[in-house]
Amino acid sequence: MNGFVLGGTRSGVGKTVATLAVLRALEASERTVQPAKVGPDFIDPSHHEAVAGRPSRTLDLWLQGEDGLRRNYRRGEGDVCVVEGVMGLYDGDASSTAMVAAALDLPVVLVVDAKAGMESVAATALGFRQYAERAGRDVDVAGVIAQRAHGGRHEAGIRDALPEELTYLGRIPPTDELEIPDRHLGLHMGEESPIDADALDAAAEHLRVERLLELARAPTAPDAGGASAASSGTGRERTEKRVAVARDEAFCFYYPATIERLRERAEIVTFAPTDGDDLPDCDGVYLPGGYPELHAPTLAESPALDRLAERSADGLPILGECGGLIALSESLTTTDGERHAMAGALPADVQMHDRYRALDHVELEAKSNTLTAVSGATLRGHEFHYSSADVDADARFAFDVVRGDGIDEGRDGLTEHRTLGTYCHVHPESGAFDAFVDSL
Repeated sequence: MNGFVLGGTRSGVGKTVATLAVLRALEASERTVQPAKVGPDFIDPSHHEAVAGRPSRTLDLWLQGEDGLRRNYRRGEGDVCVVEGVMGLYDGDASSTAMVAAALDLPVVLVVDAKAGMESVAATALGFRQYAERAGRDVDVAGVIAQRAHGGRHEAGIRDALPEELTYLGRIPPTDELEIPDRHLGLHMGEESPIDADALDAAAEHLRVERLLELARAPTAPDAGGASAASSGTGRERTEKRVAVARDEAFCFYYPATIERLRERAEIVTFAPTDGDDLPDCDGVYLPGGYPELHAPTLAESPALDRLAERSADGLPILGECGGLIALSESLTTTDGERHAMAGALPADVQMHDRYRALDHVELEAKSNTLTAVSGATLRGHEFHYSSADVDADARFAFDVVRGDGIDEGRDGLTEHRTLGTYCHVHPESGAFDAFVDSL
């Protein structure tokens, strides 16, 4: 599947809107499009899915490694893959957009803010291309989309100023209807605040679809002899186990690859704690991250949380990541000072804050055997949260933090019975979810 990467000159330049317009333009040309996202983000992919009608693939070198990155790309389906970058093209020490584009050998379409520029847009784009050459980076900046550009003389000035080696690929017109509301952790989710379809269609009309398709190319294939962490080792066959996965507005941060891998290994049954669902009969539970703080009163009354506490005490394997950790704690206090009881399966009280408390790629080392790793093994993931956890003095932790912050003083993986809660989100390429199924 051919593809290309949409990289930005900086954060906030409008990569997501440009990506959605490109998805719309390609679909209007009757191409089947596979969206993807550089980095560990959950929110931008929800907007991709709302427009493209299929889950967006996560592409992150830190979480997946080069071969894992390439495998996840190849699991996508469609005529062309559109990859949205993260931050500015070269920003990020663990998995920048440039690193991912180079690992896949995909061309980069640079999104440049043209609100107050014409020839300067060309100069900026040329600088990004020449920076790769000077720094010895194998990054092919091949074209430009002008964000917030008017038509007529403005567009012509940008197009005519571009050197031959940079293809003009169209513009995104300036309009308030193309803005996505934001909040802590980023934008609103795609289902909450979808961009006006008519505005998106209007923007798509200004993109040069055939030129985009001419630029797209097939990525580097994964090593045929290499085995992914998710498929290597013993005990990886299909089981008869049943895993309950929370999926609703409070628990909406999960990678499509995680659900895919769990389905390959076990039967999956979903439940929605915010809709009043009880915990289904199961052999294990996965609580992904999300926004429990926005649904704290509802969760406090949820029969599923009461059942989680009971089943945790009985030794049921339960894994909670970030928002899942919060739901498994004793209580959650929101920024307005309201305290709400949570499941009480883990000895911690969580407090929400107005500013984020951690944001980084993470590496954990298992102190002993636990649900997602054997003793001494390392897991790579990421953390991004606005909460902190006040843990009991005798709390036990499964991981030491090699990189990142964790829950408490360089420790992550709060554990009680066979319940494990982390601030760290991991990808199935880490092998964590295979280990989880094997532990059931």
